[in-house]
Amino acid sequence: MIHIVVVGILVIVFAVLTYVGVNSVDLMPVQASAQAVPIDWMWNWQVIAISFLFALIMVPIFYSMIVFRRKKGDTSDAEHIEGNTPLEIAWTVVPLIIVVAFAYMGAYSLGESRRITDTNAMVVKVKAQQFSWTYEYPQGFASSELHLPVWKQVILKMEAVDVIHSFWVPEFRVKQDVVPGRVTEYRITPMLEGAYKVRCAELCGSNHAFMEGPVIVSSQADYDTWVAEQIEIASAATPEGRGRKLVTENGCLGCHSITPQPGPSAPSWFGLFGSQVTLADGSTVTADEAFITESILDPAVKEVEGYSPTVMKPFTFTTEELADIIAYIKSLK
Repeated sequence: MIHIVVVGILVIVFAVLTYVGVNSVDLMPVQASAQAVPIDWMWNWQVIAISFLFALIMVPIFYSMIVFRRKKGDTSDAEHIEGNTPLEIAWTVVPLIIVVAFAYMGAYSLGESRRITDTNAMVVKVKAQQFSWTYEYPQGFASSELHLPVWKQVILKMEAVDVIHSFWVPEFRVKQDVVPGRVTEYRITPMLEGAYKVRCAELCGSNHAFMEGPVIVSSQADYDTWVAEQIEIASAATPEGRGRKLVTENGCLGCHSITPQPGPSAPSWFGLFGSQVTLADGSTVTADEAFITESILDPAVKEVEGYSPTVMKPFTFTTEELADIIAYIKSLK
């Protein structure tokens, strides 16, 4: 009996130490959405159960190895035990109860994470394609950035252009597949202002690792200011404004950059127009209208050094649309 008491005490102590140790390494990122609360609650109970089961297995093993180790010279047989019916019933019934309890907790957590708290929630359409995210806002403009007001429930209606993708912001916890030919919904209520990243959590091609984009959670006032700026840009009847809209809607900014830093898998457009571009064969060419047009319509003809073989697919634009895109690239200085 004394051994059972000692092992029981050691199991409890070791389980507590394991739980504290696991929690101390910050396995989960910051909790930034209301949906993250029930998910983290469920996760916490799972860590408690895992810590206890780990201790329940490891403590008796090491205790038996030390206390009941065969003494040197002892060649006698161990005690023959036929079985223990109460113990066998216990280790069948108790785990069954625990599994049922966790099933209920899982259903509760899922229900809470999908709860509708605003029947008039803002709807943002999301388009996923290799290898970028595009967001169409109800105010009539598109952006490569997802901006959300804090403490406002938002519905993302998502569809993929090419292959299966998966929308995942780790700080929001919730993850949702984005499937071609089908609209999937993602309901989220941000509760912490800050800058986050959306990542594709489904292997979708050679540049899957770079399929990420900014997610900005701000106050309602800051969000309204940003929306007003985007509406002004989108409504501007200029070639640059139309070109910006075209490259955003077609996912160009998922690979290219509009800053001095190169994009994840394609050259930067910043200061590109009129510059000398080194090609894969070592020759140079001026980035004029003809070069940019050719690169859009048939990107494999002249591959830029460091970016070959090209992964860019050919695009089909009208003459006017090409002129607008080139006008936008010209403006990036």
